[in-house]
Amino acid sequence: MSAIADLAVRYPQGRVDVQSLHAASGVPVDDILAVTHVAEFPALGKDETAWELTRDAAREVLDRTGVAPERIDVVIYAGSGQWDRPFWSPAAKVAHALGIERAHCFEVGNFCNAAAAALRIAGDRLDAQGSGYALVLVGDRLSRLVDHSDAASVDLFNFGDAAAAVLLTAGAGAFTLAHSALHTDGGWADYYHGEHRGDGVVIRREPHRRGLADAYVENFTMLVDQTLRALGAKLDDVAHLLINHGDRNMHQRLLATLGLPEGKSVFAYDRLGHMGGADTLIALRELVDAGRVRHGDLILLATSAMGFSWGITALECRS
Repeated sequence: MSAIADLAVRYPQGRVDVQSLHAASGVPVDDILAVTHVAEFPALGKDETAWELTRDAAREVLDRTGVAPERIDVVIYAGSGQWDRPFWSPAAKVAHALGIERAHCFEVGNFCNAAAAALRIAGDRLDAQGSGYALVLVGDRLSRLVDHSDAASVDLFNFGDAAAAVLLTAGAGAFTLAHSALHTDGGWADYYHGEHRGDGVVIRREPHRRGLADAYVENFTMLVDQTLRALGAKLDDVAHLLINHGDRNMHQRLLATLGLPEGKSVFAYDRLGHMGGADTLIALRELVDAGRVRHGDLILLATSAMGFSWGITALECRS
């Protein structure tokens, strides 16, 4: 069974700050803080690119594990599809920069659920091969897709940027990819959409429609149940449930609905915004670095994305 050998996270030097958001949009500071929960958080600066952050994260993983570039069979770059350049392959760019020249490189666009989709694709491929390594890169430009001058976009003002790199192996690793459950409700496909303007693409939302909050809880609960049944496990067996940091209220509501204490999750709202598809990997890296993961732990990564897609990726700690 394929496994995560190692993972690394990188943050940009730039920041989004509440005072600038207030000046650009006219939205009161307190209303913005109700969304961001923090005065500033990492976001790509003017001259920073997402692909370079993922390159640096990937280089750290390869250096730390000692896996040579020529041993990588596949490189997948996961995100929204709005890359640093249009009609371009960031997977190929990063691979070439790292000296990975014989791998199949491609992108997966499933917004903030893309990392989960990429992990499943890469894991299935390694399981079929029975050998080899895959590199999943998570990088996006979420902060640049938000119109900070639009007061109606305030719910997106917590969008920041981060990158992650995950090295998968067909052999033994730190975390076995135990199960993956993914689901999309196309009834919400047009609720958010991109709009072209002179300086790029920005996200727009259709008029408010009730029911999305309930859909989040219902779909996550369904996928958690599905995953636990597949593993022959119970909710009490879950050591950690790590959730995309899009909405703190939703985070708390889901834990309460499942009956899991907040201590079984990671809350970084006092330090970070919604860092895209890297959210759950940031939380996992922090748990490992803090020594809060033990052999045999069952960890669920709960991811969600515009579209609307949801995913639960189950990991079993083997380190």
